[in-house]
Amino acid sequence: MSASPLVRQTVPALAVGMLLVLAAFGLGILPTSAETARVVPAPAVDDPAGPATSQVAVLAGGCFWGVQGVFQHVEGVTSAVSGYAGGARETADYDKVGSGRTGHAEAVRITYDPRKITFGRLLQIYFSVAHDPTELNRQGPDIGPQYRSTIFPASDEQARVAKAYIEQLDRAKIFGAKIVTTIEPGRAFYPAEAYHQDYLTLHPNHPYIVINDLPKVANLKRLFPDSSRVEPVLVAKTGVSN
Repeated sequence: MSASPLVRQTVPALAVGMLLVLAAFGLGILPTSAETARVVPAPAVDDPAGPATSQVAVLAGGCFWGVQGVFQHVEGVTSAVSGYAGGARETADYDKVGSGRTGHAEAVRITYDPRKITFGRLLQIYFSVAHDPTELNRQGPDIGPQYRSTIFPASDEQARVAKAYIEQLDRAKIFGAKIVTTIEPGRAFYPAEAYHQDYLTLHPNHPYIVINDLPKVANLKRLFPDSSRVEPVLVAKTGVSN
């Protein structure tokens, strides 16, 4: 049964707290992101910097709370918005997407300055710390196609870079299994409801965030110190546009 966002918000804090205590004593009850994160090689093929000062990338890798939280802490990123991509406008709704039947994935639209960070570098962070690209139609405790690993390229060049990078990582056998990340061009992005925005920052003590998402931000700072920032770029400050 899929762990919907509703379930994520209603997990009993006491029960999760007990599991955290057990994990802290090394009983192996919970896998930790800190143990599984790794710096994967940089892409051999990247999107060359052009005259543009702002570009957009849309990435999906499980619950958008954690993916948004990671990229809000990346230098060169000017905005990271949680939302839905892969389906129709009329089904870009929290309850409908949670059914797993809309074609949407929980995704994050990342606006970045290509003079400061490349699309390839964003993908390197995405594959290293933001999610596990070998999990098919799930991510950790969340199950269903709405949690799939997907790149929604904004251009033919982004699609080319993404395809080449996945092939590069698979050839190098970086992961213990084949990468299942899909590339889905031509799909629109729709911002999620306001209460999903900046969720990691606003709810740092939420059990789901503590277990699944804060370690991702910690890994970003540990593994990519030159690309991380202390203060996140929040939607509350930058706003949301369709």
